[in-house]
Amino acid sequence: MENRYKDLSKLQEELGYRFNSIALLEQALTHRSFSAENPNEKDNERLEFLGDAVLELIISHILYKRFPVLSEGELTKMRAGLVNELSLAGLSNEICLGSYIRLGKGEEKSGGRQKASILADTMEAILGAIYLDGGFESVFEVITGLFLKKIEQENFEQKPLKDYKSMLQEFTQANSHMLPTYKVIEAVGPDHDKHFTVGLWLNGTLLAKGVGRSKKEAEQQAAQKALELLLKRQEKDGVKNE
Repeated sequence: MENRYKDLSKLQEELGYRFNSIALLEQALTHRSFSAENPNEKDNERLEFLGDAVLELIISHILYKRFPVLSEGELTKMRAGLVNELSLAGLSNEICLGSYIRLGKGEEKSGGRQKASILADTMEAILGAIYLDGGFESVFEVITGLFLKKIEQENFEQKPLKDYKSMLQEFTQANSHMLPTYKVIEAVGPDHDKHFTVGLWLNGTLLAKGVGRSKKEAEQQAAQKALELLLKRQEKDGVKNE
């Protein structure tokens, strides 16, 4: 039992959260095959149900805040790329979650610790348990810690799902009858690894800068930043005028 609690301590360190109720964590790690062989042990399926809902809400919140100009459809696609069985199983493997799961003898023999479905379900159950144990803010921090790195690794921000230059041009034409202009401010590095800094001006005012491995990439980043800025200004002006 002492070794088990030491192992669970390591898992909590990996998660970045320490449970008030170890029993709740144990339940989150209990597969139904283990519960079937040990009737006094509750399985994790109800926690999985809760964790699935919490995860979807928090990932939606993070994406909504991080990408303010993307449409509902684009945010939905992005969320689906993050919250799915393979993604959750991958995160589970990063923290060696499989080694902590309590499985029945049959599931153990059939390689249950490596099954993507079991790993993903257990991860969701743990998130549900954290929500119950520590509340919304605690599980928000854990999910952010787990997924923010994945979002950055996938380079979502460097792969515009929309043509931000076109979006910005449409916006400025409709609201100010002016067009943005772009200019390379700096190009550094050798030819095989050059980085460009591009400035974006509107009516003679520098609105934003973008950096990329190509002029087009830098321009897209600058356009995204400028569009976000103009949308925020428009929103503030709308609030003032109400």
